[in-house]
Amino acid sequence: MWTVSGARLEGVLDTAVDGIVVIDDHMRVLAYNKACERLFGYTASETLGQNVSMIMPRHYAEAHDGYVKHYLETGEKRIIGIGREVAARHKDGTEFAVELSVGETVTPDGRQFIGILRDLRPRKQIERSLAQAQAQLLHMTRISAIDEMGAAIAHELNQPLTAVLLYLQAVVRKARDRELLDAQMLGVIEKAMREAERAGEIIQRMRQLVEKREPERSETDIGPFAQSCVELVELGSIDSETLFQTVIDPRMPPVSMDPVQIRQVLVNLLRNAREAVAASEVKQVRLEVTIDDGFVEFRVSDSGPGVPKEVVPELFRAFSSHKRKGLGLGLAISRTIAQNHGGDLVLRQGTGQGATFVLRLPVECGIDSARAPDQ
Repeated sequence: MWTVSGARLEGVLDTAVDGIVVIDDHMRVLAYNKACERLFGYTASETLGQNVSMIMPRHYAEAHDGYVKHYLETGEKRIIGIGREVAARHKDGTEFAVELSVGETVTPDGRQFIGILRDLRPRKQIERSLAQAQAQLLHMTRISAIDEMGAAIAHELNQPLTAVLLYLQAVVRKARDRELLDAQMLGVIEKAMREAERAGEIIQRMRQLVEKREPERSETDIGPFAQSCVELVELGSIDSETLFQTVIDPRMPPVSMDPVQIRQVLVNLLRNAREAVAASEVKQVRLEVTIDDGFVEFRVSDSGPGVPKEVVPELFRAFSSHKRKGLGLGLAISRTIAQNHGGDLVLRQGTGQGATFVLRLPVECGIDSARAPDQ
């Protein structure tokens, strides 16, 4: 027969990974190991002899003595011998989840209760990460399906729009040859033709936006290109109160870039700006294009509340979106596209209202000069 000395028992308690608390039937702490010190922030000297409720949330601490009293009087076990998840409270007031298992022993000094506590925060974080990853995977699956549907719909719409345009052109030719319509009616039909042409151009841009293909750079006239991006965003704007402004430096030279990819970046920035001003009294989005030291700068500014300071460090990281919708990939992919063109995408946010995202692209960027984002 052998016994464990007090010193040896204390050593066992202090080497345990989980927190261990021993209390008497008056709720006073008799033992409190090192793991508990790390878990709750209190030292052993601060807790020994104190009511164990000091490491419990207020609402639970107020009822805890009653739970123990009920057990001592009735013998009805509600947690003893049964592990379950409960809330605990750190010294700084932070509440967190722990798994609690309680055992009971009878000693010459009376009943004692041994609580073993395991911090559930790491497991909860893993569960949240897995749930988020699953939701993102499902969302990406839907995006892929929508991507294919978008290309198919754009293709199908392009055919009837082309037919409408051809019919209108035929009407105009016949009417002019035979003088069947007056100038006012011809003007109305010609306006309808221009709208059909514009609709066809929008459909073409939509097809390019969802098209899967290798990057292909070409010399692009920035003025019409920038205006087409704004028009594409205006087309998808339910809130007609948003005012879009476009200011383009007239000295702007053609830029070597992949127009499909850069259109994706600008449309994303403009849509984000439109969403940022949705709740603002003044709903204004401004696209300004200038040239500076061999670089073209696309500045997308809004009159919204600006980007919160706590969000800025993770703004361009994938899957770090703070919006209820979306994956948080837009800005991350946009910066990668910009850097692959030899440029960059940055946030310039002053002390005033709103935010400004700046897309910088070199005027001359051949394939060989493009660099990877990590270089």
